[in-house]
Amino acid sequence: MNTLPDAEKLCVQLADMIRPQLTQNTAMIGLYTGGVWLAERLHPLLGLAEPLGTLDIAFYRDDYHQQGLARDPKRSNIPFSIEGRDLLLVDDVLYTGRTVRAAMNELFDYGRPARISLAVLADRGGRQLPICAQYCGARLEVPAGARLRLRRGEDGRLSLQLEHGS
Repeated sequence: MNTLPDAEKLCVQLADMIRPQLTQNTAMIGLYTGGVWLAERLHPLLGLAEPLGTLDIAFYRDDYHQQGLARDPKRSNIPFSIEGRDLLLVDDVLYTGRTVRAAMNELFDYGRPARISLAVLADRGGRQLPICAQYCGARLEVPAGARLRLRRGEDGRLSLQLEHGS
């Protein structure tokens, strides 16, 4: 992979994919950290009525007991009822599917949504669980041992970066 796609352009393309499927019952929840950054871009582009929700799945990870907290956990904030709602769950990079599984586990602690759709900026493959994104900005091949990350610059611009090594 020589060059990565422009994250800002992918945000606009992703919004264009999602917009026709929105209902008045749709609300958006971004996953910390990169998914929140992406959701902060998508939310105004989509003109959703409900405020943006945020979710930190740190305590719901299936490796929590092995890893502990690798960073300071953020506070989940869902300022609307999810009961019977169409939720648009937003994450930056889809890889194994374990983060999305943890997010769904946490969401069901808040109630029972009518539907959960997943939007990601990039899908790098390598799934360990049967999870897929309904909306995906780019599908990328990432070399083994490398990590695809979303970064936010001091100017607020988003960019995809490939990190090599362990």
